Amino acid sequence: MRLQLLYQQDREQAVQEGNKQGEQRLIIRQLNRRIGEIDSSTIERVQELSIEQLETLGEALLDFSASSDLEVWLNQQTE
Repeated sequence: MRLQLLYQQDREQAVQEGNKQGEQRLIIRQLNRRIGEIDSSTIERVQELSIEQLETLGEALLDFSASSDLEVWLNQQTE
C-alpha cells in the first residue's frame, strides 16, 4: 500500500514536471516569435517561473512589442 502511494506521488510529480517543461517550451517559442530571439540568461529566468507564472506570461506576452517588455515583466515577478 505504501509503495503504491509513493509510486502514485512520483508519477504525479513527473506529470507535473512534464507539463511545466512543455509550457516553458511553448512560451519560449512564442516569445521568440513575438519579440525576437531571447538570450540564454532570459530563457533561464523564464524556466524558473512557476506554472501559474508561465500561464500569466503566456497572456502578457501578447502585449509585448520588445524584449524590454519581457524584462520589465520578469522583474515585476521577483518584487
